[in-house]
Amino acid sequence: MSTHINAPEGAIADKVLLPGDPLRAKFIAENFLEDVKCYNEVRGMFGFTGIYKGQKVSVQGTGMGQPSMAIYVQELFQFYNVQKAIRIGTCGSTNKDVHVRDLIIANGACTDSSLQTNRFGYLHYSPVPDFLLLDKAYHRAKELGFNTHVGPVISTDRFYDDNDNWKKFAKYGAIGIEMEAAELFTLAAQFNRKALAICTVSDSMVADEPETTAEERQTTFKEMMLLALDTIIEN
Repeated sequence: MSTHINAPEGAIADKVLLPGDPLRAKFIAENFLEDVKCYNEVRGMFGFTGIYKGQKVSVQGTGMGQPSMAIYVQELFQFYNVQKAIRIGTCGSTNKDVHVRDLIIANGACTDSSLQTNRFGYLHYSPVPDFLLLDKAYHRAKELGFNTHVGPVISTDRFYDDNDNWKKFAKYGAIGIEMEAAELFTLAAQFNRKALAICTVSDSMVADEPETTAEERQTTFKEMMLLALDTIIEN
């Protein structure tokens, strides 16, 4: 057991999906996994383990933002020997060619987070995902016919940013804005694990497109869930 995950040894698979919303974790467990067992309810941050296509997979809620996610990811890596982790979450589009409900597979993450300056000081680390996971996800998305984009995302610490700092990153090619990927990639590098982030575009910062509702974000982004599951079980 760890401080924030009340799971006994062996309860968590070495492959874990990481939705920010614990209710999305519950939805995935109930709709995609078989023989499901709940291993964590601490602070309402649900964690489940089940079987997907014959393989043991876990899904763990992480909360919103990099500091919250960092707690759960570090504990999964450090105390539960998780080897592969895929974030599945929502993002805003910062590119007019990336539309609501499209998928983004992040090939890197820009960030304004003080977590990075706390680690590296004046140095500038470049958080990136595992290439093999990215490659598998991209080709599987194409096989399934999903509208998918690969590009860098912005992992911000501020949901409500009066300074619109995202525009600076978008000018240099970032195609989506979210709140967790950079820290996930950094922790994976620290612990020598494999990580990826797949996001569904829930709204657009640059185009007049209808924003998805909270319920839609929780229960209807099934393409992202399926893609992540198919990707994480491949060797």
